[in-house]
Amino acid sequence: MGEKGLLIWSEVITRAVSWLIVHVDPILPLVLVLWMAWGDLRHRRIPNYLTFGAALAGLGYQLGNHGWDGLYQGLLGMALGLGLLILFYAKGGMGAGDVKALAALGAWLGPGRTLTLFVYMGLCGGVLILAYLAWQGRLYRTIRQSFSVLMNWLLSRPAGPSPPSVPPDKSQGIPYAVALAAGMVLLCWRAV
Repeated sequence: MGEKGLLIWSEVITRAVSWLIVHVDPILPLVLVLWMAWGDLRHRRIPNYLTFGAALAGLGYQLGNHGWDGLYQGLLGMALGLGLLILFYAKGGMGAGDVKALAALGAWLGPGRTLTLFVYMGLCGGVLILAYLAWQGRLYRTIRQSFSVLMNWLLSRPAGPSPPSVPPDKSQGIPYAVALAAGMVLLCWRAV
């Protein structure tokens, strides 16, 4: 490779590093959420060291780059991430690792982008769930059952308390960190 080729590669590397430095705030959380999704796919859990480490790193990043206001924004994002998913966890529709993962990403992103990530995650999660049900051969049956439950609820609305629901089987769960990672990819793509 000649001197001209080295000069071209040097310029490409310089531009890539400059781009990464400018866009580090969405790129580092993207790497972390991809790691979380990989663990969720393999073991059906997101380890605490990863979620808590990501949250602390995000708060440290906010404090180091934006001062006390950044730390405040990171704490707000973390609280919002936790608050957005805690009811889903309480109803058995989501694992605790998924809740902690969104809270950890909220520390990096602040409240505005955490809310955007939540919307993207929901869209990607809906597609993931439909694909999973189709792959299992249960999509049509699930849609039919859901429609039946909705119509019964709309037309009859019983006066008494509803019967307790059967808790979901955790082995049947969908690794929702994949939807979180896909949502983060969308957020990064839109931010860049």
